[in-house]
Amino acid sequence: MTIKTVLTEGNVPVKIWTDEIEDRAKQQLSNIANLPFIHKHVAAMPDVHTGIGATIGSVIACHKAIIPAAVGVDIGCGMIACRLSLTANDIDEKLLKTLFDQISRDIPVGRDQHKEDRALVERALPFETQLMLMTEKHPKLLKSFGKSSSWICQMGTLGSGNHFIELCLDEQQRLWIMLHSGSRGIGNAIGNYFIELARKDMEQWFIQLPDRDLAYFPEGCDHFNDYTHAVDWAQRYAFENRQAMLDLVLAALKRHLPPFEITTEAVNCHHNYVAHEHHFDANVWVTRKGAIRARAGDLGIIPGSMGAKSYIVRGKGNPESFHSCAHGAGRKMSRTAAEKEFTIADLIAQTEGVICRKDKGVLDEIPSAYKDIDVVMANQSDLVEVVHTLKQILCVKG
Repeated sequence: MTIKTVLTEGNVPVKIWTDEIEDRAKQQLSNIANLPFIHKHVAAMPDVHTGIGATIGSVIACHKAIIPAAVGVDIGCGMIACRLSLTANDIDEKLLKTLFDQISRDIPVGRDQHKEDRALVERALPFETQLMLMTEKHPKLLKSFGKSSSWICQMGTLGSGNHFIELCLDEQQRLWIMLHSGSRGIGNAIGNYFIELARKDMEQWFIQLPDRDLAYFPEGCDHFNDYTHAVDWAQRYAFENRQAMLDLVLAALKRHLPPFEITTEAVNCHHNYVAHEHHFDANVWVTRKGAIRARAGDLGIIPGSMGAKSYIVRGKGNPESFHSCAHGAGRKMSRTAAEKEFTIADLIAQTEGVICRKDKGVLDEIPSAYKDIDVVMANQSDLVEVVHTLKQILCVKG
């Protein structure tokens, strides 16, 4: 497949890799396309859906400007996965339940964090110097972090919402670890703080926007460099957070499984971030909000919902998508709508064969609340090729 929908209401076109998109998301994309610094076009991935300000599944290339809401508040959120030397023959349902309990004990989820005596201090402290420089210049940012030690105790924690830790089997029944998380509460605080600063800048400069959440920082303004430094910090923190959790999962598995090795080096990729890149003869700031980089040869991870398949992919480097692809199945209904539409019985039926929570607290994550991952993959066959197909057998959610 290739581009299926093109919107032409803005200053530049919006190229969309699906025709399954709600009207509100279309309006958001057209609003972005009307901004004066958008380069070439806006790209929307096949899992596109409405977000706050900038659409989830959008890839936006900007001349000398960044829209903080086009990165979002879960800065650096992404995936990590690796394959082990074990297979389906090495595990059974009883063992999976034991592993579920062990992982749930070892990795805090939701709003929980490591207690100070178990905090991953050595992994967190290398981030301290730059963080202190940020907060010296922006003391209000420090207040939004809560307790000063919280960012240390959050290293190696999962968070909530659609974040998860999974054990999966691939097409040859080999065991994989796969997890999804970001920069935790501290990244959220940084994102919200700079989004608000951008709004205030727009008001100060009397710049009218189609949506106040599309407030931006032009290069050269007081806050542009501060934001790029802060978002770089959060992206690196998120990257290390995923690696730390992967190590905790490996330690949990070693307590209960036969000896094993990692047979495929971990793939660790962001899908909410900004990068300075070269596209269509220009150096631009590219924000990917719910999209991963898919240059030719890049390995990426595209998860389905907790009852569906997931994919390890290799990028094809399609320039029309700014070398990008979808980050997952993408929601097709809100969390509130899913909770009203479905029952616990529906959740149990749709997650059959997966060791996971099957209670009201995760009903909003029911597979039917998401788009069909196979349709998403078919719509981006010009962006990536499938390397491995994974099916989860265990899922720990926040």
